[in-house]
Order: sequence, then C-alpha cells, then structure tokens
Amino acid sequence: MRAGADQEEKRTNEIGTIIPLLDTRPDATVAGRVVTVDALLTQRALADYLLERGAAFLFTVKGNQKTLMDDIRLLMDEAMAARPPDFVQESGKPEHGRLERRSIWVSSEINDYVRFPGVGQVFAVHREVTEVKTGERSAETAPA
Repeated sequence: MRAGADQEEKRTNEIGTIIPLLDTRPDATVAGRVVTVDALLTQRALADYLLERGAAFLFTVKGNQKTLMDDIRLLMDEAMAARPPDFVQESGKPEHGRLERRSIWVSSEINDYVRFPGVGQVFAVHREVTEVKTGERSAETAPA
C-alpha cells in the first residue's frame, strides 16, 4: 500500500458515508437540529441534504473549499480591520499554563454572493495565546 493511501481511503469513506449514516435516523431526529462537522465534511451535497430535511448546519471552512474560504477570508479581513469584534472572551486565569483571548467577527454580507447552499452567516475566530511560563505569544485566525 502506498504512503497516504489509508488517509485517502478514510477521506473517501467519511464523505461517502455521512449521508447514508444520517439516512438511518428518522427525519425527526435531524429536522430542527444543528449539525456540526469538521472541514473534511464541508460539502455542498451534505449542506443540501441537511437543508432538505429541515436541519441547520455549522461547517468549518478550510482548503477543501478554497473559493469559499478565500471569499470568507476577504470579507473577514475587511471586517476585522474596520470594526471591533462582535464577541470577545478572555480567560481570567491561566488554564493549562496559557492565557487565551478569543475574538469573533460575524457577518451575513456574503450570503448572496457565495455559491454554497444555505449560507446564513459566516464568522472568523481570532485566538491569541500567551504561555504563562515563557511569555511566548501566538495568534491564529480561522474562518467558518
């Protein structure tokens, strides 16, 4: 077996089995619920499936939906530069040796522009971490 083949098989299996797995549940258990998935399962077919059954979803957007990610990042970069975050959470005391600050920007401005089913709102989370012992700081921003 070549290197990476098991990861490719896993990816195919996860994407190919999520809808059949959900089909084993009665519609009532999906309707009215919010389904969250990681970036791998951020797929148009799954979004359509959930919307048709009255469910909402929260998908993480990464490189497998590059155009969508780029559109969200462009909007969020502008929002982050132009206005304060919509929500901020700071750890009051160190947890696991870290102080954390999370800032969230939310927007519905992109809804009519993006070509992804059911987009109602997008957001970006900016996370700043300070290691208490070393004072080392890091930051990352993730669109969703």
